[in-house]
Amino acid sequence: MAEVQGLYGTFSFPERLLQKIWQRGDFDLTATRLSDGRAIKILYAGKWNHLGGPDFSAARLSIDGRELTGDVELHLHARDWVAHGHAGDPAYGNVVLHVVLFPCAELETNGVGGRKIPVLCLLPLLHHGLEEYAAEEAMEHLAGRPLHQAQEVLGALSNEELNTLLSAHAKQRWTGKVHFAGERIKRLGWEGACHHAALEVLGYRFNRAPMLSVATLYPLVEWTEGRVDPARVFEEMADRWSVQGVRPLNHPRLRLRQYAEWCTLRPDWVVRLREDAGLRDMAAASTSSASINTGEWRRTVRLTAQRLRVQDQVCGGVVSGSRLDNLVCDGFLPLLAAQTGLNFQPVWAGWYAGDAPEALAGVLQALGVFGARGQPAAQGPIQGLLGWMLAREGELRGA
Repeated sequence: MAEVQGLYGTFSFPERLLQKIWQRGDFDLTATRLSDGRAIKILYAGKWNHLGGPDFSAARLSIDGRELTGDVELHLHARDWVAHGHAGDPAYGNVVLHVVLFPCAELETNGVGGRKIPVLCLLPLLHHGLEEYAAEEAMEHLAGRPLHQAQEVLGALSNEELNTLLSAHAKQRWTGKVHFAGERIKRLGWEGACHHAALEVLGYRFNRAPMLSVATLYPLVEWTEGRVDPARVFEEMADRWSVQGVRPLNHPRLRLRQYAEWCTLRPDWVVRLREDAGLRDMAAASTSSASINTGEWRRTVRLTAQRLRVQDQVCGGVVSGSRLDNLVCDGFLPLLAAQTGLNFQPVWAGWYAGDAPEALAGVLQALGVFGARGQPAAQGPIQGLLGWMLAREGELRGA
């Protein structure tokens, strides 16, 4: 476990999360190079070992064109290899790659019997900041928990206290999203950031990592010029998709076809998004109407019509419903805020809830936040509740 400084203080980053990132291939697989400069391709990440011994077995790698098979061991720091006593443990005699999170000076690791093991550092290859990965992991953990405790704790607050609490946590979530969107723009540029964000959201949480790999392998220009065959892309990455339990509408094969159609119909969609006057007008109108409730705000800015316009003008009418709402709230608005410096938070907070878990909306309805006249389900309170739950989870872990 590593303690890392984040936007709002320190947070924990466990070694198990690093193992999950490796297993999912949730990093730039096209730019992998060993610490000594040699090119490496991960042909198969290996079988995750949840017991004693190396973390992954029977991995297949290609180093400078030479294929090899063996075990992979992961650590947060290179020094953990020695600290954990692996150099003298025969169980680690077949390790062919040492993967570390944080950069190190060592070009190789001393294995069993003095054998040299190449080192791969993942931090520069990650699609997101460590804090994002940690937050996503915490949300997955919370998804399997009953929410009655949240309802009991928050139900003891007055309406004013509850709304203040949710607003504060929603603002913190928004600030984080804009920060990470800005980092993405710095790394990829406006066009690349939009391209990666769109495919990531279309991948839903089960196929986010392979969709990001697709975005890296096939730049936006190849999609807008019709040079990408979605069926071939799907087949090329057949071993990386997660399709069990995925709803038909979220199947990666369908989402790839949708994106190809979207880019064909609106090849200039990233320009349209950046210059979208309607979204900018909504941000300006929201600043002057911050005190009204969500229902009145939506009527004031004509949100239904604005949503349909974004669906048509930016997405070519291809993406709609809750997936469009997720695109807007998780992708478009944070990117626009980071790029333009305009305050899109009120637009984000009042937007439709998207694919928010029904259980979260149920808690907010039971608390009276949703359901009353003028208070439909919206992104802000959902994100506020998520933020509060994540903060509480952290407090309980640290207690």
